[in-house]
Amino acid sequence: MSEALEQYIKHIRFERKFSEHTVREYTSDIKLFIEFLNETNNNKEPLSATSKDVREWLLVLLEKKESKTTIHRRISSLKSFYKYHIICGNIKKNPALNILLPKKQKQLPSFLEESQIDSLSLSEFSTEDFPKMRTNTILSLLYLTGIRRAELINLKINDIDRDRKYISVLGKRNKQRNIPIPNWFVQQLDSYIHLRRKTHGNENDYLFVTDKGKPLYPKFVYLLVRNSLDNVTTMTKRSPHTLRHTFATHMLNAGADLNAIRELLGHTSLAATQIYAHNNFEKLKKAHKQAHPRN
Repeated sequence: MSEALEQYIKHIRFERKFSEHTVREYTSDIKLFIEFLNETNNNKEPLSATSKDVREWLLVLLEKKESKTTIHRRISSLKSFYKYHIICGNIKKNPALNILLPKKQKQLPSFLEESQIDSLSLSEFSTEDFPKMRTNTILSLLYLTGIRRAELINLKINDIDRDRKYISVLGKRNKQRNIPIPNWFVQQLDSYIHLRRKTHGNENDYLFVTDKGKPLYPKFVYLLVRNSLDNVTTMTKRSPHTLRHTFATHMLNAGADLNAIRELLGHTSLAATQIYAHNNFEKLKKAHKQAHPRN
């Protein structure tokens, strides 16, 4: 690994405190570019790269038919890498700054209908079967709060405030937010925690653990959610983020203020939350088309 990349990784891991998932993605993206430089430019150092090198790499990514979303992320990783080295005084220009990228097609978030959520039977749970109760509690928490997969994995038992009925979540960039939870779910969490301690003791204080009592990992949560949603929907995207989209869409449909939804989701700007307003507008258009006599 190049010294320039090692410095940058330390910066985003320890100073910027990026999640391990984000660190891995950024590292992977920049390594790919360095490999490209090694293969095509006689082992050119990454800090000597030019805009021409980045444009040529972009063409390679397009030829490999990588998705537009992935390409945007890879170039964004490069921009961040070079921005850091400009701040450090190692280079003067960012070669990834003015690269024309393929336009991303805007896709509305996929979400479940309320009837499909009802089919998950989230309020029904067993106090004896740990895996089933864990699954039910995870699905309930994702839908009731809209938290991200990484936020769920990092939850500790002490992050639950039973008296004031909220969970404390540590989001992106270590920003903390409190999200309300209903009384019935506080009781469910109490039952789950009792069973979790009975089954796995107090080896660690993570709220959710594997069957061996270890902290959860991203693929575990993804498969748990996907397998559960297989029973209620045939849509292509079935992931923890689907329940986050569902939370936001249902809140908006029920009349919640967009700014309130932004705070609950942990978005830094309203622009990221506006996509759910488009979802709502599509629903209104459909209703108008079906009901208006002139349609």
